[in-house]
Amino acid sequence: MATSQKLTDMKLPELKELAKQLGLRGTSTMRKPALIATIEAARSGGEAPAGVTVRSVNANQQESVDSKESENGTLGASNNAGSDERSRESAQAEESGISQSSDAGQTRRVHDAKSDDVFTPSAAVDAPSKRGTSQDGQPTRSHKDGDALTLPRRRRNRPQAASEDSNDHGSVRDLDDILAVLPNRNEHSQQRSNDHEGNGEEHEFVRRGRRDRSERNDRGGRGNRNDHGSDRNDRNDRNDRNDRNGERRNRNRRDRSADYEAREEDRREDSQQEELVPVAGIVDVLDSYAFIRTSGYLPGPNDVYVSMGQVRKYALRKGDAVHGAIRPPREGDRRNQRQKFVPLQSIDSVNGMSIEDASNRAHFNKLTPLYPQERLRMETQPNKLTGRLIDIISPIGKGQRGLIVSPPKAGKTITLQNIANSISTNNPEVHLMVVLVDERPEEVTDMERTVQGEVISSTFDRPASDHTTVAELAIERAKRLVELGQDVVVLLDSMTRLARAYNIAAPASGRILSGGVDAQALYPPKKFFGAARNIENGGSLTIISSALVETGSKMDEVIFEEFKGTGNMELRLSRELADKRLFPAIDIISSGTRREELITPPEELAVIYRLRRAFGGMEPEQAYQTLVPRLKKTPSNRDFLAAITSTMPQVK
Repeated sequence: MATSQKLTDMKLPELKELAKQLGLRGTSTMRKPALIATIEAARSGGEAPAGVTVRSVNANQQESVDSKESENGTLGASNNAGSDERSRESAQAEESGISQSSDAGQTRRVHDAKSDDVFTPSAAVDAPSKRGTSQDGQPTRSHKDGDALTLPRRRRNRPQAASEDSNDHGSVRDLDDILAVLPNRNEHSQQRSNDHEGNGEEHEFVRRGRRDRSERNDRGGRGNRNDHGSDRNDRNDRNDRNDRNGERRNRNRRDRSADYEAREEDRREDSQQEELVPVAGIVDVLDSYAFIRTSGYLPGPNDVYVSMGQVRKYALRKGDAVHGAIRPPREGDRRNQRQKFVPLQSIDSVNGMSIEDASNRAHFNKLTPLYPQERLRMETQPNKLTGRLIDIISPIGKGQRGLIVSPPKAGKTITLQNIANSISTNNPEVHLMVVLVDERPEEVTDMERTVQGEVISSTFDRPASDHTTVAELAIERAKRLVELGQDVVVLLDSMTRLARAYNIAAPASGRILSGGVDAQALYPPKKFFGAARNIENGGSLTIISSALVETGSKMDEVIFEEFKGTGNMELRLSRELADKRLFPAIDIISSGTRREELITPPEELAVIYRLRRAFGGMEPEQAYQTLVPRLKKTPSNRDFLAAITSTMPQVK
């Protein structure tokens, strides 16, 4: 009954605190009678009610609880009367002490701070942990003047705080002091109305209690700082481990990424090798880029783009015939104006040679030119009089630079066609190129069908820029072949029309010759015609071009006068003979070759000199009628010269 009386004298918060110390859980929602019954059942060893669990209590806590209850039982009745007055005075003292603290950043009501810090039966056990912690869970540390200072704290060392509190409880104050500061919550409003009651001893006791709490808080703060130091060390260790793990993960990730990129590169190379399509054509190098002309010598939609870096890498020159590979455009690819040409991927060969050999070849301009020394025979059949006449009066050698001067309708195109057929028949090792500029389309077709050679054409219905492009690329192609040591023959029809095209396409220089010819427009045709030469130690470039005269145009006369002295062979056709239908209409007297003794055998040269002496005083028609009928009676030129020698012994 005494124990029951002691529990009934205690307030509900004190009973809850006692139940907490006894290890009872689930009692926060119980009313006072049920809570008293639960505590008594727990002390007597009975079963706990439903919803209440019991946790083990260590020896120090159990001893403190038992001593506290026994003292409360013996002293409770005697101290009930004076506890109210002392609690009011202590509350006022606490109010004055708490109002001076300014470091926590929060204002609290005095009776809430007292109820949380002092007036609990478990003050001796949990006082350090509670008093060292502010309302927001932050630890406090006392300054030298006793004021509380709020400090950040993440962890609390509860066992250490509880042990320090139990030690300080026995050394600082006794049970009477604890009971003296217990509040009576029911009479709290009456205590606040009695403002200035109390004595000096109780104020001294309160101040001493605050100092004790400050000292304990300081010791707890030092312990907490030690805890913070250890926590920081733990965090640093964890961060180091995380950093090492992160570095390993990054290395593994980089290794995997490198492996993936290598596999992707191999896959792309394999796919590129599978997708590449072979391509071949002639290289046309322009100002800042180049193309491979795949459909001839004119620009076309299937041309392949070549960068200047590739031109330097593979030592490409204008006119090179290359074999390479491209990646064809896929279906659905939409190319803009700058990307309408497929780029070149690689080059396999240049002019049939490897890239290393092509880079070591000589340049055309550095080769040594000589007079023609090897003859190109034009005679093929007895009835082909054009070739037989050319061999007698105007022989052609390898490296010759010749002009076929012809008025309109004199048969210059037929003459070029006969020369081409004779070369392809008698000298199949020679690379034959027939360049037709500003000619009629039907003549191009006839030339392609009758000549066994490369026919390059730009008809008169195309712009002048196409004429110049075809001519330049054709002559550059011929130069590249000569660099390889080959003999090349270029037949151009005609030089006059090519000069006209340059006069239209080239920008005006401001210097106009008679007939409206720009002075700068005559340089490219001269460069074309001047490329003909016999190369020392192998290779030759022969150019036979036609030139128009007697057209009634002053421009054609100026162009012919510019090219008249540049050639070393001239074959002139006669308009009078053509009008009389005397074909081949060759002017025997006006035609001839410079340094013909270098390409003509001595025995034939003596007979040719006799004929020229005999035809010197004749008219062109008379000389033609004297020579051609006798030429038709003999099967070959050798027989003709032998017959001339027997019939004209007196000619010296």
